[in-house]
Amino acid sequence: MNLIKYENGYKNIWDQFVINSKNGHFFFQRDYMQYHNDRFEDHSLMFFDKKNKLLAILPANIKENVLYSHGGLTFGGFLVNSNMKVEIMLNIFEILQEYLKNINVSKVIYKCIPYIYHSLPSEEDKYALFVNDAKLIRRDVTSTIDLENRVKYQEQRKRAVKKANKFELEFEQSDDFFAYWKILEEALLLQHSTKPIHTVDEIINLAKLFPNNIKLFVAKKDENILAGTLIFENEKIIHTQYLANSIEGRVMGALDYVIDKLINDVYANKKYFDFGISNENAGKYLNIGLIAQKEGFGGRAVSHEFYELEIK
Repeated sequence: MNLIKYENGYKNIWDQFVINSKNGHFFFQRDYMQYHNDRFEDHSLMFFDKKNKLLAILPANIKENVLYSHGGLTFGGFLVNSNMKVEIMLNIFEILQEYLKNINVSKVIYKCIPYIYHSLPSEEDKYALFVNDAKLIRRDVTSTIDLENRVKYQEQRKRAVKKANKFELEFEQSDDFFAYWKILEEALLLQHSTKPIHTVDEIINLAKLFPNNIKLFVAKKDENILAGTLIFENEKIIHTQYLANSIEGRVMGALDYVIDKLINDVYANKKYFDFGISNENAGKYLNIGLIAQKEGFGGRAVSHEFYELEIK
């Protein structure tokens, strides 16, 4: 087996492997990963067999003497295709550790890809982590609706959607990222004293690169945006990114209206609808208010697992 550090000349091979993988996501494609190259020192790895066939890729960055998979992404361990077997993954981990030892990396922080993003069973890496004595160091919880086996809305969510319908709000896909980002920034500052991770210019550029995957949906009244969410769309799963409600939108149930429209109209034919995590403090603190709305729509827990692997 042969391990190669990613270089730009491998871009097409890398991207095609992501598309054909059984646990991929569009944000593993190089055009997405490149947007924050100034913040992360990329150290992605590619694993080939003796016949020079690509077996696995590992999106990663390096900081000091630690390899992260990948610090700029929500999750991201090994991407593999349907040919991956457990024995092969064990060999990959062995070669990975030899390589990292030779470049003086002391440990790996590994973020597993949640099963809802798998098109086929794909947890060979979890077994390899166990065999190599990796330690579970963090667990976030995301709220996900199984759209083929739904849990009924709670009454509070039903009432909010009915309220929005009485106000005759408009629902649409929008390209007015600037107007929406103002609402988002105000909401995050007011509720969490934080800012969006992405700038509006970054999101606009990413949406242009991935028009079929990154979309903005909003609720409006008299042409004014009241609430909305950015959507990250994959083949069978939808993920809400940057949910936000204006003060006026809260009074009218605008955000609940957007979510209801996405679940029941726009993406009713998908497998999963994922709201994202509701944790702070490296998973230790659960934001009860935040998760309550997600669970009110029928979202149930899926874990995001983080492991630490010491290189000996």
